[in-house]
Parts: sequence; C-alpha cells; structure tokens
Amino acid sequence: MSEVKKHDTPMVDELKKGPWPSFVDDIYTYAEKHKKQACFDIMGLLELSYKHKETHWKHGGIVGVFGYGGGVIGRYADQQEMFPAIWAFHTIRVHHTAGKWYHTSALRKMCDMWDHRGSGIVNFHGSTGDIILLGTVTEQLEYIFYDLTHQLNWDLGGSGSNMRSPACCMGYSLCEWCLFDVQEMDHELTMAFQDELHRPAFPYKFKLKFSGCPLDCVAAVARADLSFIGTWRDDIRIDQEAVRAYVGGEIPPNAGAFSDRDWGPFDIKKEVIDLCPTQCMYWDEKEKKLYINNKECNRCMHCIAVMPEALRPGEDTGVCILIGAKSVILEGAQLSTVLIPFMKTEPPYDEIKDLVYKIWDWWMENGKNRERVGELIQRVGLNRFLVDVMGIQPIPQHILMPRVDPYIFWREEEVPGGWTRDIAEFRKRHPA
Repeated sequence: MSEVKKHDTPMVDELKKGPWPSFVDDIYTYAEKHKKQACFDIMGLLELSYKHKETHWKHGGIVGVFGYGGGVIGRYADQQEMFPAIWAFHTIRVHHTAGKWYHTSALRKMCDMWDHRGSGIVNFHGSTGDIILLGTVTEQLEYIFYDLTHQLNWDLGGSGSNMRSPACCMGYSLCEWCLFDVQEMDHELTMAFQDELHRPAFPYKFKLKFSGCPLDCVAAVARADLSFIGTWRDDIRIDQEAVRAYVGGEIPPNAGAFSDRDWGPFDIKKEVIDLCPTQCMYWDEKEKKLYINNKECNRCMHCIAVMPEALRPGEDTGVCILIGAKSVILEGAQLSTVLIPFMKTEPPYDEIKDLVYKIWDWWMENGKNRERVGELIQRVGLNRFLVDVMGIQPIPQHILMPRVDPYIFWREEEVPGGWTRDIAEFRKRHPA
C-alpha cells in the first residue's frame, strides 16, 4: 500500500477537544487504518477553508449514471494541485428503507464496496433520509451504481428537481402511538413514483414524509412538501383512575426518566391544562376528574405525551394531509398548511396517488424554476389552490387564525362587469 501525505491541521484539530464525539477523530482514525489519501486531503482542504474563511468547493456541473437523473451530487475542489485525491468528491445518495431498518450484513457489504470504490466516509443519514456515501471520482460512478443495484440490491435516492426519497418514522414496528401504517405507505408510494424519483422533471424538489402521530418524529410538518400525519376523529380515551394517580404522585412524571433528578410534584394545571393550545381541557379539583372538549381539540398530543398511562388517542384513526413546508429558498421558511384534515387510507393508496398527481400536474404547469409547491401556493393564494385546483371548499382547519388583512382582492371574473365598469364609474364620479 502506497504512502499517504498528511497535512498540518491545527484549527481542524481543535474540533477533537471537548466531551462530544468528533467527526475529525472518526475520519482520521479511518484514514490511518486504511491509508486513505482522500480522507487526509479532505481534512487539509477544511483547514484551508478555516484559514481563508471561505469554501474551496466549486460547482463543477452535473454528474450521474446512465438512465438516472438523480442520486449523484457533483463535488469538485478548487485546490486540486494541493489536494489531488479529492479533485472530485462526488456524493452518492442511497435510498434508505422505510423506518430505516437494516440487516447488518447488508450494511457491511455496502461499506466494503464503498471502501473499495470511494473515500469510505459514510453519513447515516442525510437530511432527506438517505444513506450518504461521501466522496468518489467520476470514473467510479458507473461501477458504484452497478455494485449497488445489481450486486447489493440497493437503489439510488432522489436529488435535483425531482421527488426526493420518501421518509417515515418507526411506525408500528416500534411506537405504540402510531395511528396508520407509515412504513407500508412509504414503501408503496416509493415503488409507485420510481420515475419521478430518479428522473428530475419538476420545477424543484418535492418531499413526501409520513409521521405515525401528531408528535411528528420525522418533522414532516416543517420539512415536507406533502406531509401525512396520523390522527383520529373521535374522542381522546381517558383513564380517570390513572389521571388521579398522576396528580397524586403515584405514577412518576416523565415516565420515570432522569430518576436522579427531583422534578417536584406533578402539577396537572401547569404541565397539562395551561399548555393546551386550544384550552379545551379542565381539571375539576373537587371531583378529581379531567374533562376534555374534544370538539375544540386540535390533536397536538401534548397531554397524551405527558400522561401516557392516563390518555390515549381515539380509535377512529386516519391521516391528516398537509402541504407546503420548506426551508429558506426563494421566500422565507414556512410550515405546512392543512390540505385534508382527515382521510381514511388503506393499500394500495390509490386516492393518495391521484391526489399527488393532481398537485404535481398543477405545479409543473404553473411553478417557476426553483419554486417549491408551497411557494407557488403562497404566490397564487391558498383559496385559489383549494377551490380551483383541488376542488376543495375552504374550512376553518385550512387557516391558523382569522384574517387580519383588511384588504380583500377579487379576480376580474368574480366582479360583474369586470374592472372596466369600475374604472368608468370612478372617472364619472371624479372627472378631474
């Protein structure tokens, strides 16, 4: 094995200090063991970026594999003479399984392949959810794709202006609060939308995420263009005996977590009643009974999370579908907006697929370049999207609060006679 060139990295080495694990330690440990020049060069380039206070990565155009438009992200360094092993440092997105359940033998085979074909650096997981293989050169891309898909039975994830790899929480496989089969829906829609996943044709990215309950462990409401959140439409189930046990201190708060810390006596008013966003709960001190006005409940699940032995979600379960979350791109970051408050679903989810295709058709026809679907809705107005595109009549669940803007704008076709009549009337009254 040839000798490797190491770089002096005093500023990067500062990241080794402190009580927390360091990616610098991890990369250097791996580089020393496997004699990976690319790993030493990536640390050297990072040191140079710290020194110059600017990035030394440049956009080098699009790279990919035959037949796919997504899954490979091109990376090039602008200091190729100084760090020749990372003249290219392409990133591979490998599609994760639903719920991120893996067999260790499959992971070992993938890591062995990456040791051979790339830098050996792996990120579990990227912000989209995929397994991220960090750092390889252009000549290796087709070999990596063949090894992943034909030898190891993996597939590339989404990148670019396409549907990104769908992601879900652990669902029924781990969580007692899961209200629909997130892993089944994740897998079914991933299989159904293969063309949209691998061949970019959208104005920009589109993310699908599935959370089994309103606690939203995959942060779908904050990150996904289309979110599916488990919910219920009947009443919260209450065990009044367990509620009294919480209040009386017989059941420890926080499920006994951090038992070395004295949390003090449980205060149902402070920790549950006063924190209810819709103020739909009432604790009768005299009767020692908890009352819930379920018609006002917005299913945030805070009370259930605080008192899991006393409160449970209802039994008439389904999904709430939300649309339009994103980070800062053209406009500021925004959270999802409720599209369909409640829907019953079951495989093969044909009604969900039809809904997605309807949204995509409208977005592809009307969206600007790099405009997420939430930004398009913001531009044309939620009311027009609901009524004209989706054929849905607006209801209170579609808004967070009553409008405070005193101005109401009308489309010309909604005004008898149109704007021409209004202008003529104005001029008649104000001839000057």
